[in-house]
Amino acid sequence: MSKNIEIESKILLSQKLYQQIITSFTKKAKFEQSNYYFDNQQQTLKKDAISLRIRLYHDHAEQTLKVNPSHKKQNNFQEVIEINDDLNLAEAKYLVNQAQQIMTTGQIANYLQQNYNATLISTLKPQTWSQTNRTLLDGPYHCELTLDKTCYPDGYSDYEMEIENPDPATIQKVLDQLKEQFNLTYDDDQINQSKIKRAYLHKKIV
Repeated sequence: MSKNIEIESKILLSQKLYQQIITSFTKKAKFEQSNYYFDNQQQTLKKDAISLRIRLYHDHAEQTLKVNPSHKKQNNFQEVIEINDDLNLAEAKYLVNQAQQIMTTGQIANYLQQNYNATLISTLKPQTWSQTNRTLLDGPYHCELTLDKTCYPDGYSDYEMEIENPDPATIQKVLDQLKEQFNLTYDDDQINQSKIKRAYLHKKIV
């Protein structure tokens, strides 16, 4: 389990630019992950700017809660408190495949119990999902770049780059170099757009 401050810049890319960046730096790792997003039918967590997910990898899983900090360390990039609880793969698959409730023990359960009543917590179930092919790169200034190709329930796919670092100045230096190297430009619709928001937008209607 872990709890940390996450400071990052997230930028939606064209497929062409995604390919240019992913082939320009040394690959550190590449893997697939399935993301299942939990809320109730009233989307209470979403309205409170909280995201709750279970993420499945090939050999393990984790449950993650993201909340806004009461006081930010900086104002230039996205910043959240990220709380993670490890799950074994079998129990995680059971929770998402059977549309069960979240795990009732751990840091995340404690946070929810302190902030919401038991009735509401019991209604938190998987609402939508996404499937991500993730590549980790050794980027400029040895700052890790995360390149994602993500598919959603309705068949839509998108491409995204994440630059996460505890030092906002480093994130800015990396961005400046990428802008120069790849003629990287973006508008407000391309930055800091959460996957959970896109997963709801591209939720398959049956």
